[in-house]
Amino acid sequence: MSTYRFVALTLAAALAAVGATGCATKNYVRNQTAPLVDRTNQLDGKTAANNRQIHDVDDRAQSGIRQAQGSADAATRNALDASKAAGDAESSANTAVHRADSLESVVKGLDNYRPVANVAVTFGFDKAVLTREDREQLDTFAAQLASATGYILEVTGGTDSTGPAQYNYELSQRRADAVVQYLASKYAVPAHRFYLIGIGKDKEVAPNTTAEGRKQNRRVEVRLLRNTAVQSTQTAAVQ
Repeated sequence: MSTYRFVALTLAAALAAVGATGCATKNYVRNQTAPLVDRTNQLDGKTAANNRQIHDVDDRAQSGIRQAQGSADAATRNALDASKAAGDAESSANTAVHRADSLESVVKGLDNYRPVANVAVTFGFDKAVLTREDREQLDTFAAQLASATGYILEVTGGTDSTGPAQYNYELSQRRADAVVQYLASKYAVPAHRFYLIGIGKDKEVAPNTTAEGRKQNRRVEVRLLRNTAVQSTQTAAVQ
């Protein structure tokens, strides 16, 4: 065997040994690391699952917080509405009491009032507007109010018999309002001096069977009533 051939065989054997050793090393490493890779993958999967659960819990918690806040806000609004309603009811009750007290005092004192003057103005059919003649009559009547004390003005509106009863009540009220507004604005008569009512067609002052009678029923009567108790006191003071 030549030296060259011997060297070649020796080198080939050495390379084969190295190759076998390398394969064995790779297999050993693979066998040792495979369980670690699997374990790592399992941990990564659990971590991902835990993260998803945490997000789900957080989402549910945030949703619950929003619902609770919404319920709390609604409860607050309801409480405020209830408080306002209670306040309005109390205010209305107090107003009713004050009106009742005022009315009671007026009714108790009505026996002391006596009519001392009156005027009546008439309106056109289905009208509630004062004419020039109406205003002149009211001006003549109101001239005595400047020096009057302890008085009230009883204002009664009426209609003829034409038309529905409810409409006539409203029409007679508008007519009375027109007279009150005129006297209040031109002669500064305070509101507490007026006692007005619309009686519709309930009280006739003339028969409705004639045109003249119906005209007289389309009227507003104003009566000046003076408190005789106050007048007596003033007379006694002068004497």
